[in-house]
Amino acid sequence: MSETTVTVESSSTEGSCCGSCGTSAAKAPATAAAERAVFQVKGMTCGHCVSSVTAELKKVTGVTEVAVDLATGRVTVDSAAPLADTDVATAIDEAGYDLIGRLGA
Repeated sequence: MSETTVTVESSSTEGSCCGSCGTSAAKAPATAAAERAVFQVKGMTCGHCVSSVTAELKKVTGVTEVAVDLATGRVTVDSAAPLADTDVATAIDEAGYDLIGRLGA
């Protein structure tokens, strides 16, 4: 029986090409957001609602993270700079829900 040796060379020094096998370099920890705001949203009832609101808010320029508490209707938004309530209201409206107002941090 003959033996074949395969050598794979990588031009990247950061691990595998996509990281799906778990061999990529560790990601740097996320930096703290410059701003955090909490909003009350009406009408969310399920996981799809959470996904829709999250997706629309992440489209807003500067948004770095979104966390939705379905039980309370509170949506926490981290951003690089302060967000205009009108931008948040537009995103939540696009998702199909109603912004009640800003609650604070």
